[in-house]
Amino acid sequence: MPATTKNVMSRQSLHQTKPEKPKNPKRDPVAAGQRDATFNRAASHNYFLSDNFEAGIELRGTEVKSVRHGLANLKDSYGLIKDDELWLLNAHIGPYEHGNIYNHEPTRTRKLLVKKEELRKLTGKLQQKGFTLIPTRMYFKNGRVKVELALAKGKQHWDKRETERQRTDEKEARAAIRQRKSRE
Repeated sequence: MPATTKNVMSRQSLHQTKPEKPKNPKRDPVAAGQRDATFNRAASHNYFLSDNFEAGIELRGTEVKSVRHGLANLKDSYGLIKDDELWLLNAHIGPYEHGNIYNHEPTRTRKLLVKKEELRKLTGKLQQKGFTLIPTRMYFKNGRVKVELALAKGKQHWDKRETERQRTDEKEARAAIRQRKSRE
């Protein structure tokens, strides 16, 4: 019996296993959810943003691949409630470069996935004068594409100038503080 254990041990020592690699260390930060797929910069400039909420989005296969490659743009898009469903209009998701004849249409209307209770709340808020739904960012969460929407009210021209003035003042104040600290 001792001879067989010796043979088993010698076989085990001959068989080498590869050390386990960490799971995908250089995974795409967009797909991993560490970075936004797209961000609507114009939204905060053109609107007063208030309530934010998250919604899923119904996409086709090539659209998801395009979002992963950063081909999405939310600049002129907006949300709309129609027939008790929430829709995203004018969101541009560029065509997938390796797609075929079944590639998606870039600016098609896409359905947003929210719960009925959230939809009722939004319907009530949107009935107030001047409010609309503006998508602020698109990102991945647990492998699924999500859209962050904000309840928004349009800014007038003088509001935009006032916001720009405040931003400039804050920037100058931070620069002055930094300069003061560097002298000390």
